[in-house]
Amino acid sequence: MPIHLEPAPSFRDRLVATERPLVGAWICSGSPIAAEIVAGSGLDWTLIDGEHSPIGLESTLALLQAVAPYPITPVVRVPSADPTWIKQVLDVGAQNLLIPMVNTAADAAAAAAATRYPPRGIRGVGSALARAGQFNRIEDYLQRAHEITSLTVQIETDAAVQNAREIAEVDGVDAVFIGPSDLAASMGLLGQQEHPDVVAAVEQTIATVRDAGKPVGVNAFAPATARRYLDAGASFVLVAADVSILARATEKLASDWIADADTTQRAGY
Repeated sequence: MPIHLEPAPSFRDRLVATERPLVGAWICSGSPIAAEIVAGSGLDWTLIDGEHSPIGLESTLALLQAVAPYPITPVVRVPSADPTWIKQVLDVGAQNLLIPMVNTAADAAAAAAATRYPPRGIRGVGSALARAGQFNRIEDYLQRAHEITSLTVQIETDAAVQNAREIAEVDGVDAVFIGPSDLAASMGLLGQQEHPDVVAAVEQTIATVRDAGKPVGVNAFAPATARRYLDAGASFVLVAADVSILARATEKLASDWIADADTTQRAGY
């Protein structure tokens, strides 16, 4: 008797079903153990970052396997909109993709085409041998793939902010994610994500994408900024990363305990 499996809800499905914003954290270390710890935390979603990290195709597979037993929804950011890379990441089982540096509606349409099989797009057909279709255990995967997968595109330049509505309205784009770091750089404000002009551009984009009828999210590690963007209408946020949590926590340990040891030594103990 053939075995039929059902895929997990996509990120698009989670966004549609929720009555509150989805809160998540990055996985940047490439460690499956760190990924599993994040996955079991109770967070809604996690971003596996293949753009600014040592995470490649095989480690993407390992990270997806590490988080699979948990209810968290993984989204994979690929390095670029290269159709070959998108095809491979989809085939290893990424249901939800984030495409960086989408500046125009044409960029968004090309990204959407790369995630879809013909005649909707240009994705190569190899699902019978791939984890994407659970090795032919997801019934009618080829016909259902566009329903099973989701596409989020990243707005992170001043030009993309100006094109936000057209980008959001592209068929196949399920959500938009704002990257304040590159946005600040494109505005001549490198490293100044909290600059009033950057914050205003983020809030403008949130309003524009929402008005176009699509969910919109943003990266914001500063709690006050994250809450401000949620109040402005963001549907999903990233508020930390595995590496930043480890870095800040160990710095605090060093500060607390080394200072305590110095005090104890001076006291003559």
